[in-house]
Amino acid sequence: MTTTDGRRREPAYPRPRVPWWLGDTIAAVLVVGAAFAPFPVAGFRPTGGLAVAVVVAPVVLLPFRRRRPVPVLAAIVGLFGIAALLGTLAPGVVLATGIAVFAVAARTPRRRTIVVTVATVLAVALLGLLGVGGRVVDLPVVQFTLLVAFAAAAGDASRSRREYIEAVTERAERAERTREAEASRRVAEERLRIARDLHDAVAHQISVISLNAGVASSAIETRPEKAVTALATIRRASRTVLGEIGDLLEVLRAGDSERVASPQPGLARLDELVAGFADAGLVVSTRVEGPLAAVTGAVDLVAYRVVQEGLTNAGKHGAEHRAHVLVAVDEHEVSVVVTNPVPASKDAPEAVDVRGGYGLLGLCERVASVRGVVETGPTPGGYRLAAVLPVTRGVDVAGSSGSSGSAGSSGSSGGSGGAS
Repeated sequence: MTTTDGRRREPAYPRPRVPWWLGDTIAAVLVVGAAFAPFPVAGFRPTGGLAVAVVVAPVVLLPFRRRRPVPVLAAIVGLFGIAALLGTLAPGVVLATGIAVFAVAARTPRRRTIVVTVATVLAVALLGLLGVGGRVVDLPVVQFTLLVAFAAAAGDASRSRREYIEAVTERAERAERTREAEASRRVAEERLRIARDLHDAVAHQISVISLNAGVASSAIETRPEKAVTALATIRRASRTVLGEIGDLLEVLRAGDSERVASPQPGLARLDELVAGFADAGLVVSTRVEGPLAAVTGAVDLVAYRVVQEGLTNAGKHGAEHRAHVLVAVDEHEVSVVVTNPVPASKDAPEAVDVRGGYGLLGLCERVASVRGVVETGPTPGGYRLAAVLPVTRGVDVAGSSGSSGSAGSSGSSGGSGGAS
């Protein structure tokens, strides 16, 4: 296991499955039982008080193996050497040595485990040979060294299994966090999409209603026929916005498999959009350069929304009830520019209405989604909303054409002299 800075760290030992005192008690019983068991080999049984104390001493040391495994192992090996000098090959001390080696292997990296195990095996072998009078081949000594090696292998296996479980758990937790982050991101994107769609569906018609309500209230006494026309426009816009809200709610309630993509407006409906603003008294001059048919897909929808946003804000915040729209299409990009005058009191750039709204924010997100750029801000005598959107290469745009016209119209969302 490594830390965040790449350094090696010792693996954390998990909480034991049995109480620590129970494990220590079992170890003490095994060590003491092995020390005083009636082995047929006389050298296995301690003789004298000092030898008894030495073979029982590991019971006191073993509980500390969890905090200081290597020092405890060294102390127990030392006790084995003392017992050997006293003429006792204490199996209990060897068993305690195996328990201590297991603790070292289970709590330290493999490289350190190998070094400690080799040193312990050599020490036990040499001290055991000392206890049997230097006989090179002695079965108990071989058994003792094999016990130590087996304990080390078992401890290393335990540590490897624990590290594997930790790694699997970490990957599972990381995958879960990734899934949660992805779900949160998708929810945020869906919320933004719904907010943009709701704004596009409602803000334009609400702006139409607001403008015509002002016309009706000012003309109801002097020009009742104009007020009647304005009220009829309000009624029509109200029905339209209710229908659009109903369509949006239907899409939200439908499952992913039941969703049917509704047709989205594009630049082909530019004249229809401008005519809608004409009903509210906004005079719009339009100029188209290049074939609109070259603009397709998402770029077509975004270009339409740019015009809608600019005219909406022109109707809401502009002056003189007029605006100008320029749509220029060439081989690589389509440029959409909407300009309109602002009230005389706002001629200074710093005085332009910059009230915060969500129309321009949503428009910027739409433009960015097709890798376009959008600029908004005051110009001498007016306000300008401009967007440049990429056009798919290979589209034939030869034979540019231009048209101009004027129509009255009323608003959608977003930006001249302010943001809706």
